[in-house]
Amino acid sequence: MAEAVPQHLALPSGLLELCALLGPPRDSLRGPEQVAQKRGVRSLPSLDPEVLSIFVPPFVSKEDSQAAGINCMALSKVKRRSFRKKREKPKAEAGKRLPEGPRGPDSEDVSIPNGVDLLALPQLCFPGGMCVASEPKEDCVHFLVLTDICGNRTYGVVVQFYRPLHDEHCFYNGQAHWETAWPTGAAAGCFVPFAVCVVSRLPYYNALRDCLSCLLTHLKICKDFEVDNHIKDFAAKLSLMPSPPPGPLHLVFNMKPLQVVFPSRADPESPVIDLDLHLPLLCFRPEKVLQILTCLLTEQRLVFFSSNWALLTLVTECFLAYLHPLQWQHTFVPILSGEMLDFIMAPTSFLMGCHLDHFEEVSKEADGLILINIDNGSITYSSEDTNVPDIPLLAAHTFIQRVQGLQLHHELELTRLGASTNLNDGRACRWAWQQRLNSQIQQLTLHLLVSIFREVRNHLNYEHRVFNSEEFLKTRAAGDQQFYKQVLETYMFHSFLKARLNRRMDAFAQMDLNTQSEEDRINGMLLSPRRPTIEKMASWKLSPQHAARRRMVVSMPNLQDIALLELPPRNSSLRKVDTTCCGSAVLNVAPKLTYTFKIPEIHFPLVGQCVQAYYNDCVSLLSKAMSCLGPDNSVLLARYLYLRGLVQLMRGQLQDALLDFQSLYKTDLRIFPADLVKRMVESMSGPERAQAEQTPKLRRLIAEVLAQPGEAPKADDHVKNFELPRKHMELDDFVQRVQESGIVKDASIISRLFEALTVGHQKLIDPETFKDFYTCWKETEAEAQEVSLPASVLEHLDKNECVYKLSRSVKTSCGVGKIAMTQKRLFLLTEGSPGYTEISTFRNIEEVRRTTVTFLFLRIPTLKIKTVSKKEVFEANLKSECDLWHLMVKEMWAGKKLADTHKDPQYIQQALTHVLLMDAVVGTLQTPGAIYAASKLSYFDKMKDEMPMAVPKTTAETLKHKINPSAGETFPQAVDVLLYTPGHLDPAEKVGDVHPKLWCALSEGKVIVFDASSWTTHQHCFRVGTSKLNCMAMVEQNQVWVGSEDSVIYIINIYSMSCNKQLTDHRASVTGLVVRDSPAAPSQVYSCSMDGTVLAWNVSSLLVTSRFQVPSSGLSSIRLHGGRLWCCTGNSILVVTMNGSVCQELKIEENFQEKSTSFLSFQLVPEQEQLWAACEGYDDIYIWGLKDLALPPQRVHLQDCSKVNCMLRVKRQIWVGVTGLSQGKSRGKIYVIDAEKKMVEKELLAHSDTVKALCSAEDRYVLSGSGREEGKIAIWKVE
Repeated sequence: MAEAVPQHLALPSGLLELCALLGPPRDSLRGPEQVAQKRGVRSLPSLDPEVLSIFVPPFVSKEDSQAAGINCMALSKVKRRSFRKKREKPKAEAGKRLPEGPRGPDSEDVSIPNGVDLLALPQLCFPGGMCVASEPKEDCVHFLVLTDICGNRTYGVVVQFYRPLHDEHCFYNGQAHWETAWPTGAAAGCFVPFAVCVVSRLPYYNALRDCLSCLLTHLKICKDFEVDNHIKDFAAKLSLMPSPPPGPLHLVFNMKPLQVVFPSRADPESPVIDLDLHLPLLCFRPEKVLQILTCLLTEQRLVFFSSNWALLTLVTECFLAYLHPLQWQHTFVPILSGEMLDFIMAPTSFLMGCHLDHFEEVSKEADGLILINIDNGSITYSSEDTNVPDIPLLAAHTFIQRVQGLQLHHELELTRLGASTNLNDGRACRWAWQQRLNSQIQQLTLHLLVSIFREVRNHLNYEHRVFNSEEFLKTRAAGDQQFYKQVLETYMFHSFLKARLNRRMDAFAQMDLNTQSEEDRINGMLLSPRRPTIEKMASWKLSPQHAARRRMVVSMPNLQDIALLELPPRNSSLRKVDTTCCGSAVLNVAPKLTYTFKIPEIHFPLVGQCVQAYYNDCVSLLSKAMSCLGPDNSVLLARYLYLRGLVQLMRGQLQDALLDFQSLYKTDLRIFPADLVKRMVESMSGPERAQAEQTPKLRRLIAEVLAQPGEAPKADDHVKNFELPRKHMELDDFVQRVQESGIVKDASIISRLFEALTVGHQKLIDPETFKDFYTCWKETEAEAQEVSLPASVLEHLDKNECVYKLSRSVKTSCGVGKIAMTQKRLFLLTEGSPGYTEISTFRNIEEVRRTTVTFLFLRIPTLKIKTVSKKEVFEANLKSECDLWHLMVKEMWAGKKLADTHKDPQYIQQALTHVLLMDAVVGTLQTPGAIYAASKLSYFDKMKDEMPMAVPKTTAETLKHKINPSAGETFPQAVDVLLYTPGHLDPAEKVGDVHPKLWCALSEGKVIVFDASSWTTHQHCFRVGTSKLNCMAMVEQNQVWVGSEDSVIYIINIYSMSCNKQLTDHRASVTGLVVRDSPAAPSQVYSCSMDGTVLAWNVSSLLVTSRFQVPSSGLSSIRLHGGRLWCCTGNSILVVTMNGSVCQELKIEENFQEKSTSFLSFQLVPEQEQLWAACEGYDDIYIWGLKDLALPPQRVHLQDCSKVNCMLRVKRQIWVGVTGLSQGKSRGKIYVIDAEKKMVEKELLAHSDTVKALCSAEDRYVLSGSGREEGKIAIWKVE
């Protein structure tokens, strides 16, 4: 017998909130009946509808529930209010009374969901009024959206049908006889309208319409006293059916005669889409669709009109779906009855709909409305002064062309198919076609939104939650300004900004990432401010079809072939719309694979035993479906676990439900119902809780859900608009203001700027100085955007170069012209017919001098630049600009030298930032001391004089490249873990997924992924937990497992870049992961934690197959060799079998007796049968033979080593990352040791901070990560 579920435990709502029967009152039918009996009467009077019967779950009586051993409770968490109806016994006289609910002599409380107004419901179910008809009419359906005072929406589907009114066959007479055939002609008398309304928390418009259509087939042939029972049984079916979890699994329910599909939402962030999204495209031309979308985005007061009540809701819901993930946050009433027309007088934004008959009345009575006629596809304004801007031109043009490429008519699809002889087969074919079309339309409208709002991210400051709207508007085209000005003021856009600042990975962010160009990816890694590249300038002159062919790379690149700051080739169709093929650029994306699960039959009469049998059938079918899944199909497994857990909970099996939810917790965290499980645990009795906690995995789940905070106050997510300061600023305030402005993020650079602006003054910056600096910076930025170089000049420059500074027209040794500076070179833009004369690349500069020349009685400042490749010295009479250009050229020259020496392009980017700030400082101060102030930003030029520029030869030859995972952050962050995953071709995946990737773990659970074929950011920072990450491992080519300080193993899907799975069986910090691949058996992963626990995982099932505890704690890492696990603890290195039996032990005290120490790291060298280890406090690497660990170790001395942090075996070498000394300073160093000769081959000066992580890339390269003082990754060539 099942256990009773606690009464207060509310389950997630089923599909049904309420079902109601509505019709005319009994007394009101006497007049129409008498009128109908008179011959020649054409018009019949209208009636006032009312609620006749209400059906609200639960539908099983308490007695039945107790008999079955179950407790039937409300399926909704919503607090309900009571509605009482008087129950009367049926009377024998025909047409005398109205049946008010199920027959019964008692009164009963009916609990009505919030948001359902029973007084307004009859008007909404008969919005055009209730009129008795003189002849039969077709059944019709329309749809409702009901909103409670908190803004929560519920959704109604209403079917209207007519019943004949006769003395002997009256709907109200309670007779046992019922005439099944409709009377015709004059014999019909009159026909009375009735309606059945189903209210659900989810917008299942198509599915519930189909269900109601099935109900009508029964209502038309049933007897009068059976009507309520049929509706009650229908409502009970819906109430017992769970709503599908987010994902690819749809539920199918047999309503007889139709198989009804209840689709799931695509993901937890997306709405349910159960309507035909192409309806507006059938009603309006694409230009009109864009106009309506503009009205919604600018939050106008919109009223839709149609003679078809159903279209009002469906079309407006389609438009709201087009806006996803933006959300309409104002009043939404898609159907207004005649009595509700005064709603349109509301002064705030709204979206409403009413019958076309009221068009003239509404247009005359209210001002400022957007009137949209669905029937003829027109849009009019009720006031002449209504100002609705046009949507941005390029986005609109692309949208229109793509809409024109859609196939909107299913009939054309049917021409190639044979006629369907099965009703449900034909419906399934139509449903599949509609799903594909819906997917295309969603992609199309999402692409429209991304095109409109993509560049918003360039004007956001995430640290201080600031949006610089003024600067964003300046970047918009003149014709688009009005659109953006209005949109930026809306609630909808404000919520959109909050989601961006919270880094929500919703549909918009995913589309933005997927369609991001390589140039945008590189710009995200640069420190220097944005300027138009030469390629972008050229694209303004060339046709959109001009594009380079994308290079397809699978393996690691040859790094010596990568030019610094060179943009890799890209797929141009993803960065600029190709108008010749834009119809297919997005639409030809194949829809995601979907699955269906058929809900079992519900048996009647609806007593406890039948409900229990239904639950048992559900569990049985779900268990069978799970057993048929392949080992890698975790997506479907998670959905089945979710459904089975819910069913187990509904049938009172709490422990079985907990087991399913525990499996779901580690299979797909995104759909885990945390709040439900928490309430479920809290509702358990003491014995039940104790029994559940006897199972270790349930004990951990219970601890996890109870540890989750309750309704904690929300953090301040307010979005600030950037404003200039109004008071004096000290350094900290100045740093924040500059970061908010979007000029520079790096705090150290801003500190130098602060020194420059306060030279000779008190260390405070007044508001006027900041305003002058900000204005000067923005003016310079705007001037750079307006630079237009002729094609003859562009062909001399690299595609990724930007013109950062342009002098006035000056006299030079090469003629008269303007000196231009890019990040790579100086060149002269000669006057007359503009020509190109190269002065020098920064790499080739040999000397920069400031001198003067005498002209008449004047001494004119002159800049001289001597280059390596030319004998002639370039000379320019720069006059008042000479001192500034002298500073700028020297800083760029020094930055380029550092970039070349350290193989780090960030130096040139930082030098560029210094140069642009110098320019702004001089423009701001405009005093004799301005040049001296600007010199405070000559950071690299001074560094060149204060410290040697040369890097040791061995380091320079081995180092190939450096990248900065902290680019764009305010401070550098330590690189804790590195992992390289090789690329592989899989036709099912995106092109970008075939490239190798570098995974970088930063502080507080942050992970950044680089495309290792170009070293550009593949995935900007996302989080797995909030704690330090200790280890990573690639598992079966499609997963990355990450071990964290918080004792959790996070599983990242390589293709979706999402972390929806967690393994929580460890109790302490996870310190090591090792993968055991076997062709004869499924892959296994071994994980260890600091408390000495080692777990073996089945990769397919994510179940622990074995576990053991090593004798000592402090387990820091594990290795797999020779069918044994080698475990490093602080005091020993243990060799254990797969079941945990200790075979050998290397104790540290037996080898190091002179002082206390511990093992820091170790590596196994199978070829030499050796174990290499480092110990705390020693500057040696110790080597033991694997055959006999008792023999004394050999040692390799590491000169100037303070502490060993990590070790890595690559080919026949051991790479050791340490904190070492160089010229008396602490630096990060790498020692490369020959494993055969046992001697140091190379000593590499790797980083300015300690080396924290090492990883190998195909044994061709080694990557090293540094501490938080530098925070960079170096790439080294392996010989």
